[in-house]
Amino acid sequence: MKNLVESSRFKINLLLIMMTIFCFSLSAFRYYISDTKVFLFLNWNLFLAWIPLLLSSFIFAFNIKSKTSLILIVIVWILFFPNSPYILTDLFHLRARNEIPIWYDLIVILSYAWTGLICGFISLHDIEKRLSDYMNRNIISGLVVLFLFMSSFGVYLGRFLRWNSWDVLNNPFGLFSDIVVRFIYPMEYTKTWGVTLLMGVLLNFMYFTFKWAGTNDEKELQTENKTFNGLEQF
Repeated sequence: MKNLVESSRFKINLLLIMMTIFCFSLSAFRYYISDTKVFLFLNWNLFLAWIPLLLSSFIFAFNIKSKTSLILIVIVWILFFPNSPYILTDLFHLRARNEIPIWYDLIVILSYAWTGLICGFISLHDIEKRLSDYMNRNIISGLVVLFLFMSSFGVYLGRFLRWNSWDVLNNPFGLFSDIVVRFIYPMEYTKTWGVTLLMGVLLNFMYFTFKWAGTNDEKELQTENKTFNGLEQF
């Protein structure tokens, strides 16, 4: 079973690498044809979307079990996690342009958005599995929901207020001020909470669909293996 899990993760990582190369190829071809840098920024956004996955993979690669180390990594992970669903909002840049047909640009943005989102969901699933060593299932499920709503709030901060993950260090007081004022006067910032609520609900639906579909496939595979082993013994 351990070899099966490791093999599955290798295939997922390989697929994500292939998707990343595909995304880069799309933007490079677009730049070559149009001689414009319109969507080259998506490569940076996708790099940021990979960071949560690299952090969660680090936890398992080095078998991090120290609570202090785990808490620190999860805090950094939370800061970068919104970069994964953030690329969905790059659809705002989709418009008809003379150099390239709009259908091509749609495929470019969706490819980056899908790759970034899957990187984020896999990293969240990693965090969920590691936290299961210390907490019960209900608490972890609550935390996952909270993380996804926090992520949607982070997407709002990035898309509409243009804050970045590293602004926690570069300009913490400005970032803190923009966050606090929205909690103190929520009715004056209906756009903030509208985006946070609706995108948070969407991300929760998407993540739990992703998670439960994978869980069902794994259970079916385990059942098939047990049946096959039983037939061999027979």
